[in-house]
Amino acid sequence: MRFVTTTVLALGLGLASVLPATAEQLSLGAISKYLNAMKTAKGDFTQINDDGSISTGTIYIKRPGKVRFEYNAPDSGIVIAGSNTVVIYDKKSNQPAETYPLSKTPLSIILAANVNLGQARMVTGHSYDGTATTVRAQDPQHPEYGNIELKFTDNPIELRQWIINNGNGDQTTVVLGDMQKGVSLPNSLFDVSKSPARASR
Repeated sequence: MRFVTTTVLALGLGLASVLPATAEQLSLGAISKYLNAMKTAKGDFTQINDDGSISTGTIYIKRPGKVRFEYNAPDSGIVIAGSNTVVIYDKKSNQPAETYPLSKTPLSIILAANVNLGQARMVTGHSYDGTATTVRAQDPQHPEYGNIELKFTDNPIELRQWIINNGNGDQTTVVLGDMQKGVSLPNSLFDVSKSPARASR
């Protein structure tokens, strides 16, 4: 099932709007502070899968620990992270929903209650290309779970893109449009205990 396969690879997020002409390299402390301040957000996303296929949809974030991806047709699936669990609902399959521990996805790094990129062995790359700062992070206790590459711009700090590299060598990029931050998102959007209805946009 392509939807399930590519979604498992893409349990991470990002933004790919136009980058500003100038920026400064961001410190790990500044990035951690930015992520910790992001409590809720909603926006469109485009997902570039490892096989080159493209999916689109809407993402809802409620930190800590909650995220929801609603995929547009032809995928039309829903992925929810909540209660330390990721559940993948494939609307076109007769199979039961797929479930995974959130802790085994690199996405858990930025959904943590307290993001601290300065802790030992978490960040394995920190670079600047003249327009954006890229940070590659992993679970220092379980590097075999893969890593997430986060791209940020400055003035103000914004997350522009992230790339999930899973433990099998597959890579998936998720790009988001403009994010509405500080929006009211009910906890029912992230209820993994029942089959979800699509949220009103």
